[in-house]
Amino acid sequence: MGLDAVELRRLTLPMTAPFRTSQLHLTERDVLLVRVVIDGVDGWGECAALPEAGYDDVDVDTATAALRADLDHAPPVATAAVTTATFDARLRAEGRSLADWLGAGRRSVPAGVAVGFMPSIEELLDEVARHVETGYRRVKLKIGPGRDVELVRAVRAEFGESIALQVDANGAYRLEDAPALAALDEFDLLLIEQPLPRDDLAGHAELVDLINTPVCLDESIRSLADATRAIELGACSVICVKPGPLGGLDVARAVHDACVAAGVGAWCGGMLETGVGRAALLALAALPGFTLPGDLSATGRWYVDDLAPPVDLVGGELAVPTGPGIGGEPDPVALRRYTTWAETLRPGRP
Repeated sequence: MGLDAVELRRLTLPMTAPFRTSQLHLTERDVLLVRVVIDGVDGWGECAALPEAGYDDVDVDTATAALRADLDHAPPVATAAVTTATFDARLRAEGRSLADWLGAGRRSVPAGVAVGFMPSIEELLDEVARHVETGYRRVKLKIGPGRDVELVRAVRAEFGESIALQVDANGAYRLEDAPALAALDEFDLLLIEQPLPRDDLAGHAELVDLINTPVCLDESIRSLADATRAIELGACSVICVKPGPLGGLDVARAVHDACVAAGVGAWCGGMLETGVGRAALLALAALPGFTLPGDLSATGRWYVDDLAPPVDLVGGELAVPTGPGIGGEPDPVALRRYTTWAETLRPGRP
């Protein structure tokens, strides 16, 4: 199959509510979509880069510039969008779904939701209540030094053991903060995600022996080699698998397989994706080794208007797309409404 064209498209989508972590404060999302054309068939991919560097070294501006300069040697998070779009086009031409190509057998996957920092405990409890009533299987709270035990205690006191609860530090702690992290043990959390900086695998291996809550790595896992080393060091008992930062769906599947082989827990993470990116993630999340609910929210969780057909939460689960390709082709009206810039590239032309 010949590659006819690649289109880069930037959009600005208003969010349903501000989202805050230890690194970000978003009220709208700057999104980069990639469309490829292969033998006349369109394919779509969404770049997982965020508007600001911090979670990763590459933000959406850097990813866009890198793809414009050299499609074949862009950073992994940018390359992943191109490879997903390529898979989409080729599978559409074959009439085959991404889930089928990945070897994913489930028709739906349990959904979890991430809750950022809120201005007050009362607002946090209201936000969690809204998601619990909607039917999400798991709630994830963002935490940071000085904003941890109090938040978790309040949520547990309000909802008891009726919800599966985990926390995400985005690397905000240091090993010397182990006593503060150990204070979370009493709350029976599913896991604590990325407590220490991403380059501190040795510190995570020590932390595993200092706290009872399972340690999950996210930012530390940027390749199959990273996952293998983390497992060998005993730096975690769970891995959050994100195809964007890893460089593509094929690498994400390889990390999933490594987790299964090692008996390490795994779940499919998200990056505030629109419906385009979510469609691909749902197919990936249907692999058998993803035994924990992922960050794959229903339509309306993040954006006032989404880009793809609605996906609703049913019985705490989201349906895996069964149509050809990723099954999340963007709506032309939404594309026109929110696009701020677009450029079509030809192979070999900067």
